[in-house]
Parts: sequence; structure tokens; C-alpha cells
Amino acid sequence: MRFLRDLSLSSFTAGFVAVLVGFTSSVAIVFQAATALGATPAQISSWMWALGLGMGLCSLLPSLFWRKPVMVAWSTPGAAVLATAAASGQFTLAQAVGAFIVCAAFVTLFGITGWFEKLMDRIPMPIASALLAGVLARFGLDAFIALKSAFALVLLMLGTYLLGRRLWPRYAVPTVLVAGTLFAAAQGRLQLDGVQWQLTMPVFVMPEFTLPAIVSLALPLFVVTMASQNLPGVAAIRAAGYQMPISRIITLTGVATLLLAPFGAFALNLSAITAAICMGREAHEDPARRYMAAASCGAIYCVIGLFGAAVTGMLTAFPRELVVAIAGFALLGSIGGGLAVALKDDAHRESALITFLVTLSGLSLWGIGSAFWGVVAGAIALFVQQWRPVRTA
Repeated sequence: MRFLRDLSLSSFTAGFVAVLVGFTSSVAIVFQAATALGATPAQISSWMWALGLGMGLCSLLPSLFWRKPVMVAWSTPGAAVLATAAASGQFTLAQAVGAFIVCAAFVTLFGITGWFEKLMDRIPMPIASALLAGVLARFGLDAFIALKSAFALVLLMLGTYLLGRRLWPRYAVPTVLVAGTLFAAAQGRLQLDGVQWQLTMPVFVMPEFTLPAIVSLALPLFVVTMASQNLPGVAAIRAAGYQMPISRIITLTGVATLLLAPFGAFALNLSAITAAICMGREAHEDPARRYMAAASCGAIYCVIGLFGAAVTGMLTAFPRELVVAIAGFALLGSIGGGLAVALKDDAHRESALITFLVTLSGLSLWGIGSAFWGVVAGAIALFVQQWRPVRTA
């Protein structure tokens, strides 16, 4: 089969790194949100089951079908919204599940009608590339900030990365991951104690629909998912040069969330950060074979779903500095490529730079993240600079 011929060590490693970065960077927020809503340990494991299978199947199957790297993840800012809103104690888990379903219905509507894709078509490529670079640059900065707390580990990984890019570019990231893991293990920093392998059983929660939960949970969850996740996700796809049926993918994430919401899938969406890992040159030199990185990521997500919290515990056993360093080094190519496209055209350079800086700043207003405000700021700057009144005869 062709996909077996297209599979390579670099693409599989890119998929694993994407999972490692995606889970360890935000799984604590998901646990916090579930706990704040009163979920039991069995229900929290069910959340991992639903999210793992949802992300896995929505990444694996479309990637193999279209032979393009389709990357789906959970909504990290959405989890933060849930954790914040649930901290008040006003909502039950059943009411939250009802809100998940309403949010998923909105996402499905925007996918079926094509409204979101039409909006994205109006964003110039330099603005979209600046947006992506701004989203990813934080991970690049964090990789070097990690030198403060784990100087030897990060320095070893940086040296391995530079040497790998010189001698064996396709395998630079896998080599960095192996070197960092071995060094962390030698220091005794891999916390694998207590990881028990057992299948996770899904727990169904009957949804309850209430107006306060729809207003305070569903609508904010929908807005941040579309603005802070799907928007940079589309930017990542287009910056990598892929043509994909965006509306169909958005619809797929909405339908998958609808089906899995009673089991804990609060919001599935396009990925930007992990997508950049699987769509970059580190995954494979040939763009036509990078879909196997996304497929590998999806397959690993499915395993995580089946084994739930056990696999999550294993992934979170890696030191934080190792995770942020491998993410930053794996994304260097995507950051540089995004900036190159963003700043190449004189007509868009300043507005793209504003988009990049606002996105990088981490600005958050009314619960909406900096990715949205970066595009807004760049669009306003572009309008002010290029708008000309229409003269009538």
C-alpha cells in the first residue's frame, strides 16, 4: 500500500513530537476544566478517550484519504474558558455537555455553509503567514528561555539540532528527541512511576440544555475555538502551500464533537502549532509525503484514546524543558518561512509586522486570544494604508 511506502522515520517522529507537544502543553488545563465541572476520575478518563479518538480519527482518516496532512486538536483556549467559567460552580457536568453540543452545532453550521472559509479567503497571504509566525514564535522563545532552568539539557539539544541540520537534515528532530530523552533519563528526570496500562471505558453523560450554560459556556467556547484555533489552523495549512477543503474539515470537526460530546469531547478544531510540525520540512523533504506525519499523529492519538490517562501520564513524564525545547527547534523552519512570506511584499510588510507582533504579544480581550486580534490589527493597518476613495465621473 502506498501509505506504507510513504512512511518514514522523520514523518513518524514528527507525528510523535506533535502529540508530545500538544498533550503536555495543555492536558493540565483539560484536567482542570473537567475537575471544576465535577467530573469523577472515570469521567476524566472518558474525556481522554473521547478527545483522543476524536482527534485521532479526524487526523488519520482524512490524511490518508486526501494524502495531505490534516491535523485536528482539542481547543486549548476553549479548555481555559471552561476552567474559568466552571470555577464559579454555577454549572454541572450535564449542563456543560449540553453547551458542548450547542457549540459543535454552530461549528458544523459554519462548515456546511462555507461561511468560515469565505472569511478566510479574504485574508491576504502575508497577513495569514504573519499570524502563523506570531502563534509559533512563542514556542521558539520558550525553547531558549528553558536554558535558565535546564541549561545542560537544552544546550545539548540545541547542539544536536544544529549538528543534525548540517549532517542529516531529515533526521535532525528525531536525533534531538533521542538525545534529550537519554540525557533526561540519565538525570533521573523521566517520571514513569505509577503508569498503569489499561483500556479506558467511555462514560456517557446525559446533556442538559440551559440558557445560562449556552450563553456563558457554548458561545465563548465557539468564539475562541473559531478565532484562536481554526483561524491560525487555516493559516498554517495555506502557509505550508496545501490546498484543502477547509469547509469539509470544519464540518468534520463539528460532527465529531457532536457525537463525542456526551463522553467529554468539548471542542475539536484545526491545529496550528502541531500542524506546523507535521507540515514542515522536518517531517519530510517531499511535501507530498508529509501526510504520513499527520497520519502517524492521528494513530498515536487513537492509542491515547484507548488507554486514556495511562498514556497521558507517560507523555507528561517528560521534563517540561525537554518538551518546550523540542517544540521550539521543530518549529524553527515554520517560523522562518512564515516571516519570509509575511515580510517579502513591501505593500503588506508593515501590516504583516503588526499582525505578527500583536499575535506574539499574547493579548487577550473579552476572552478572545491574540490570534484574532492580530488579524484585526493587521487588517486595520492594511485598510488605513491602502484604502483609496472611489472617484466618480
